[in-house]
Amino acid sequence: MKQVLSTQRLFSLDALRGFDMFWIMGAEEIFHKLAEITNTPVWEGACNQFTHPDWHGFALYDLIFPLFLFLAGVATPYSVGRQLEKGKDKQGLLFKVIKRGLILVLLGVIYNNGLVIKPIAEIRFASVLGRIGIAYMFANIIYIYFKDRGQVIWFVSLLLGYWFLLMFGSAPGYPMGDLSMQGNIVSYLDTLLVPGKLYLGIHDPEGLVSAIPAIGTALLGIYAGNMLKNTTADKQKATVVKMLAIGVSLVILAQIWNIFLPINKNLWTSSFVLQCGGISMVLMATFYYIIDVLGYQKWAFFFKVIGVNSILIYLSGHFIDWEFTTNALFAWLGQLIGEPYNAVVMVICFLAVKWVFLYFMYKKKVFLKV
Repeated sequence: MKQVLSTQRLFSLDALRGFDMFWIMGAEEIFHKLAEITNTPVWEGACNQFTHPDWHGFALYDLIFPLFLFLAGVATPYSVGRQLEKGKDKQGLLFKVIKRGLILVLLGVIYNNGLVIKPIAEIRFASVLGRIGIAYMFANIIYIYFKDRGQVIWFVSLLLGYWFLLMFGSAPGYPMGDLSMQGNIVSYLDTLLVPGKLYLGIHDPEGLVSAIPAIGTALLGIYAGNMLKNTTADKQKATVVKMLAIGVSLVILAQIWNIFLPINKNLWTSSFVLQCGGISMVLMATFYYIIDVLGYQKWAFFFKVIGVNSILIYLSGHFIDWEFTTNALFAWLGQLIGEPYNAVVMVICFLAVKWVFLYFMYKKKVFLKV
């Protein structure tokens, strides 16, 4: 009898989430500092990959947000899916999913604006956590009420529908299909639909309308999660190969689509969904193969400690002054190293302080969950 690994929590899922959050914690500053110090093409090239393009285009730094959303989707079959298998009422699960999504939206508003009372016109309602909450919520609703085929149909429909919206719409006074920040239909609709202020005045990268294709990012993660959850012990390598093939194919399709619809994180274009989804699929397959199939887990523990408390470390800057703490503990080390490389060393110390905090929380089994 074949053993299905559906009850096993994936070590690789937490590790990859931690790897993703590692860069949000500030690791990209290592490359920025080295580029400033050395002025060499190698480090400047690496620095550029950890800087968002102004509008169209793609850098590895653009992957961080959609990868996190993709991984939230991967977790769905192991959380919501397990509850469905136990016979839990769909309406009850629907309530929990909506509740979690709305809590994330609320946390995003607090993250942007703090707990200070402001006029609505000065509040930024759109946020990273809000985008995750909305995309997670709708993707999970689709998961609850639709089987695999229905989920694929939803994925394709969302991406094509969003493409048509961009191609056949525009802001007043601009030609149809205008994709500039001033002229695209998505930014214009956000100015009408989203209360308060937008991040860039006329545009918000986490706006409401561009959450539509982000649902597709989460659905792609759910698709990967379904594959992994339903993999039998003797089919693990086959699943890895399939995921790698799908991931590479999605990246190729993204490059083709990019000719007609530019890859753009600010608009979360459909081609951007395929680009990031393909890379995310490859990363998930790689981490799964190394960690869960081959069993090499020790090296990934560093990232798992981050991954199991991802929301905590994201929000922590609002109640912990990490820079002050780092300087209080390691200013002497920076002085000992001296310029110019003390800047790099202090970034590493900054990351170490955060990780030790997360390790302490991990040992105490304290996890912030929504």
